Amino acid sequence: MLQTFRNFFQSKVGIFATLGLVALIALAFAGADISGSKSFGGVAGGDRVANVGNAKISASEFSSSMMRGLEAAKKQSPLVTMKAFIAGGGMDQVLNELVDSKAVAEFGQKYGIVAGKRLVDSELAKAPGLQGLDGKFSQATYQQLLAQKNLTDAEVHEQLAGGMIEKQILIPVATGGFVPLGLSQHYAAMIGEHRNGLIAVLPASKFAPKTPPSADELSAYYAKNRANYTRPERRTIRYASFTDTALKQVAAPSDAEISAKYTADKDKYAASENRKITQLIAPTEAAAKAILAEVSSGKSLESAAGAKGLAAASLGSISKEALQNQSSVAVADAAFAGAKGKVIGPVKSVLGWHLLRIDALDSHAARSLDQMRGDITKELVLVKRRAALADMTAAIEDAFDKGDSLSDRAKDLGITIQQTKPLIADGHIYGTVEVAPAELNKILKTAFTMEQENQPQLAEIEAGKSYIIFDVGQISASAPAPMTEITNDLKNGYMLEKGEIAAKAAAIKMMQEVRKGKDLNAAIAGLGMGLSPANPVAMSREQLRTLADKAPPPIQLMFRMAKGTVKLQPAPKNAGWFVVQLSDVQAQPVQAGDPLLGEIGRELGKLTGNEYAQQMRTAIRKDVGVKRNEVAIKAVATQVSGGN
Repeated sequence: MLQTFRNFFQSKVGIFATLGLVALIALAFAGADISGSKSFGGVAGGDRVANVGNAKISASEFSSSMMRGLEAAKKQSPLVTMKAFIAGGGMDQVLNELVDSKAVAEFGQKYGIVAGKRLVDSELAKAPGLQGLDGKFSQATYQQLLAQKNLTDAEVHEQLAGGMIEKQILIPVATGGFVPLGLSQHYAAMIGEHRNGLIAVLPASKFAPKTPPSADELSAYYAKNRANYTRPERRTIRYASFTDTALKQVAAPSDAEISAKYTADKDKYAASENRKITQLIAPTEAAAKAILAEVSSGKSLESAAGAKGLAAASLGSISKEALQNQSSVAVADAAFAGAKGKVIGPVKSVLGWHLLRIDALDSHAARSLDQMRGDITKELVLVKRRAALADMTAAIEDAFDKGDSLSDRAKDLGITIQQTKPLIADGHIYGTVEVAPAELNKILKTAFTMEQENQPQLAEIEAGKSYIIFDVGQISASAPAPMTEITNDLKNGYMLEKGEIAAKAAAIKMMQEVRKGKDLNAAIAGLGMGLSPANPVAMSREQLRTLADKAPPPIQLMFRMAKGTVKLQPAPKNAGWFVVQLSDVQAQPVQAGDPLLGEIGRELGKLTGNEYAQQMRTAIRKDVGVKRNEVAIKAVATQVSGGN
């Protein structure tokens, strides 16, 4: 019942109030809001884009959040670019969310509202996505997710703790929203509004002449309404479809062809070397060397990185070329020169300073012609069949150009020609609700642009796999139907037109009488046409809403009228007229105990609470202090969008 208002009440400001910790954890692992501390390589204007109280939003944190924001936007619009994302306000939204998150956390610390590690751990353990087959928290699953998202345990804890503090501060504010009873009663009364009225129906058929039209009258009516009796263009289509099964025997690949194919693709069959690599990117050379020193003294790369708030990520099995494309030539050269088990680096790239651990060598020996003969043969057979099919279709088109008929080609291919019933341009069979076979969808438009019958063409249905040959069997041009074929339709149309004119005049007369105080039913009776009394209508706005577009036009009109007025409404297709009188509008106040009032009060209270929460966020920003570094913000925007 409240759907009309719910669409209005929904607010981004208040979404946080309905999020549980599990949702926050899910968001964290989706990478929507958690910001890492990975280096962005430095930007103009300093290493921070904003100071929020005693906290800062670093350039790297902001750039990482921007990239995640773009990834989220691509799920809705795959072709969106970073420049378009920024132009559409995405950068401002990302930065505002970061500022709000930091501000609330700072505010909580300032006034003793905290979320300890033990509390965060207990809630983290409840996340369904982190539970193993036994239903308990799985450390392995957790570590796997951290690696996938290139996050550290410390980062996740920090973000979840911030979310818990935010809930402690803002949920009480939002849940405190309420509205006065009178306001709720006003909205409830409007939703439950009832209207009472009368609708008189004046069918054109009742006002139609008693005598049929003369030949001259019918001819004049036909001439005036010729367009209403015009038949659309109709065409029959003859067609037959085929696939590569229509091919004659295709020669098998020769030894020479197989050998030539092997030689052409020799790089694919040559020996190759991939390496399984774990990579860490540090923001500075000093940080990288410090981690390398700890690794040299016995620490693992992962633990040494974690202690610095960084994370090592597995690159899996990767080729030298792929690694070069991801980072730099220097990084790839160093990684593929290092020995298994060694940590190489630090090596500099635009991303930062790389440390690379060579976990395994993933090499493949060269494959000989004899080893690959079977695979190459299958590949060549497919190529030959496709080439033969292309040659065959080209020959069919040449034959059509030289005057061959559809029947000739169908016979040669061994396929059967089919013919449709007369079709109109939208694919329907003329005069029915049936449609043409689906395989004709791609050729229907072409068939309706062909100038003559019996001019066969070939079309591709599925690229490289299936084709169709077709022509137009019969074209019936669009034209008014001959009078001799539609005499009865013309007579009925003439009578209804005259009846509609008379019905309108009667409706206007009735409306004028009712406006002067005459009873509507008395006005109907005064016409002396034997019409039915007016139909009483009692309906609420909610009932009208459920009918939507299916509500009859006179009822829709009744809900647009003022109380005590009378208006006219034409019936569709000259079928007559309606006289609509709105007698009463009832919008009685809803009593305090009515469930509807409670529901509306909750909805209005939620909206009010959301606004309170937004005001609280604004106040928190002022309390902790926020200072933006516009130079750094602009520099990050330029860098992530590929500018100079």
